[in-house]
Amino acid sequence: MSEEPEIEDLGIVDGLAQLSFAVQAALGKVAAEHGLSVVQLRLLGVLRDRTPGMQELARHLGLDKSSMTGLVDRAERRDLVRRTPSPHDRRSFLVSLTPEGQALAGRCASDADRRIRELTAHLGEARRSQLSLLASALVAPHTLI
Repeated sequence: MSEEPEIEDLGIVDGLAQLSFAVQAALGKVAAEHGLSVVQLRLLGVLRDRTPGMQELARHLGLDKSSMTGLVDRAERRDLVRRTPSPHDRRSFLVSLTPEGQALAGRCASDADRRIRELTAHLGEARRSQLSLLASALVAPHTLI
């Protein structure tokens, strides 16, 4: 049985920062391949399984109201999303994917899945599973939607 090479512990800050850079680079490639910005890619990802209001969406994406409006306007012009009046507040809108947006979101999700799995391919199944659980535990208290 071969031994795994020893891995230098970067520490929690540097390790997570470098992991974030690697994941963002992978997502940046996916976005670029589909003519999207990373924020547009995130928008499609959020909308794949929910129909939030504009304020809720802005909070989730960390954007102010004007940036959120511009992002949704651009996505609407590409026929990726639609705004519908909220049944609970006629002054607000819900944002959802159009069929074209749903299809693009699915392709992007598949490509992102492939790229992220490539980042972890050398870990082996047990370590990938452990990383998945740790990542889930880390982000669970910070999930906004």
